[in-house]
Amino acid sequence: MTDFDPPPALGRRALLAGLAAAPLLATAAPGQAATGATGPQAGEVVPLWPGLAPGHPSRTPALKIEQRSTSPGFDDRWVTGIDRPALVVRRPATPNGSAVMLIPGGGYGFLAWDNEGEEQARWLNARGVTAYILLYRLPGEGWANRATVPLQDAQRGLRMIRARAGQDRVDPARVMILGFSAGGHLAGSLATRHGERTYAPVDAADRLSARPDLTGLIYPVVSLAEPFTHEGSRDNLLGPDSDLAARQRGSVERLVTVETPPIFLTHASDDGLVPIANSLALYQAMLAAKRPAALHAFDQGGHGFGVRLKANVATAAWPTLFAGYATQLGLLPG
Repeated sequence: MTDFDPPPALGRRALLAGLAAAPLLATAAPGQAATGATGPQAGEVVPLWPGLAPGHPSRTPALKIEQRSTSPGFDDRWVTGIDRPALVVRRPATPNGSAVMLIPGGGYGFLAWDNEGEEQARWLNARGVTAYILLYRLPGEGWANRATVPLQDAQRGLRMIRARAGQDRVDPARVMILGFSAGGHLAGSLATRHGERTYAPVDAADRLSARPDLTGLIYPVVSLAEPFTHEGSRDNLLGPDSDLAARQRGSVERLVTVETPPIFLTHASDDGLVPIANSLALYQAMLAAKRPAALHAFDQGGHGFGVRLKANVATAAWPTLFAGYATQLGLLPG
């Protein structure tokens, strides 16, 4: 989650063509699904909103995709300018009925699409889990009510998964989320604010619950008020001049209730960008509220490790630990 200069705006067609085997977004009429990749990662792109998203700016953001990788055949894309939020569906060869909505991070300034989206979908698909990567709006790109813009998309995304459960062969009672870094803050916000009305209902999907059955937070931003916050994420979400009250309202550790679903946390103590104190604060809040929670802390791993893990580093265990916790809760088959 570092600052970067977005690449010059390219034509939408050229950007989309460059995504080839793992398309990010395809052209579809509002409310319709577009065909995604072919092969083992086959899926669809499902727009979240049947029309313009809430608080649409007068000037539409321009989709930008920056390829950060210099290695041939290896994608590491950052995405900005998201004007049509969507779920990008990645299907397993043999679905087991479980689903995970993936929420990439990027400091609320971009989405780390491959490291915290496509690569996560692949290991979930290998376990039979249907993955939905959330292409959510960035709050600083002109939207009204910026502090709730990502949460609107997350709530709507979870409801859309349940609305599509039959056609996607998903059990609506086994819908989990995984959020990374600032995406972890968004996932934690969904876990604690799933019942909050952040937008006017638009169709029957909005009568469904937005509460995840399990929330996984990977090196997450949690607090927006404490000294250990990630200031870039906070300022991108709330604006650079936010007051203490707004920061406290957006701090996940302050929002835990008896309605908060089980939470899985993993973090490295040598994380130099988002301190592990974020995960510790939320774990303590879950314990205080007597809510189910699991915390796995590692001495090495840094920030942003995703599933790009070395075999000799203990953080490589986190996907297995998450799957084990989900199995314990009955959300994955044993």
